[in-house]
Amino acid sequence: MKALIQRVSRAKVTIKAKEISSIKRGMLVFLGVERGDAEKDIHFMAKKLANLRIFEDEAGKMNLSIKEIKGEMLVVSQFTLAADLRRGNRPSFDAAESPERAEKIYEELIREVIKEGIPVKEGVFGAMMEIELVNDGPVTFMLESR
Repeated sequence: MKALIQRVSRAKVTIKAKEISSIKRGMLVFLGVERGDAEKDIHFMAKKLANLRIFEDEAGKMNLSIKEIKGEMLVVSQFTLAADLRRGNRPSFDAAESPERAEKIYEELIREVIKEGIPVKEGVFGAMMEIELVNDGPVTFMLESR
């Protein structure tokens, strides 16, 4: 499982000019589910996302978690994170999980993050979405469960 994490001032998901969800200060998480991802990957990712200290404290150091700043999380499925770009010029998606199983894992991850006490908004799994964000920093991280 791969997560591209962006610390944001705000972010929103739009589909066909209709706003689906939005957050203020917090994290925008693009989530890619790969073949072989299991329960342990879900738990690892949920715990890590809830406790990553990527928000600044009074001294300007990245020392606070999303919990501590009472931030929100927007989770968007993005199978393209599972792409292999090493050979040729066309991405290979052989490592991506099947849509049916990936959606179950995506939904379970969201439930686990909510259990951590984080307010979560989400995109629409498998939909063509427009994502708008204001990256705070910019601060962007790549997290892999394996």
